[in-house]
Amino acid sequence: MTQNEIMDALHSIFRTVLKNDSITLTAETTANDVDGWDSVTNVMIIDEIEKQFGVSFKLRDIIKMKNVGDLCNKVLEKIG
Repeated sequence: MTQNEIMDALHSIFRTVLKNDSITLTAETTANDVDGWDSVTNVMIIDEIEKQFGVSFKLRDIIKMKNVGDLCNKVLEKIG
């Protein structure tokens, strides 16, 4: 799976969890950039990513992620 394919999947997950079809993500996107992306929805997003990609994140992995690019790279690392 490529980084672009992961980003496409992340778009779908974010749009579904946050119930907003107009969300556009870039590698630099942070929670501060997206309406509704708070601590509760972050847990929901991570849960959905883990299910969809068949991976699991450790708490320290999640804490280190600063933006969507970090998240994408971590998914790629785990499935790679």
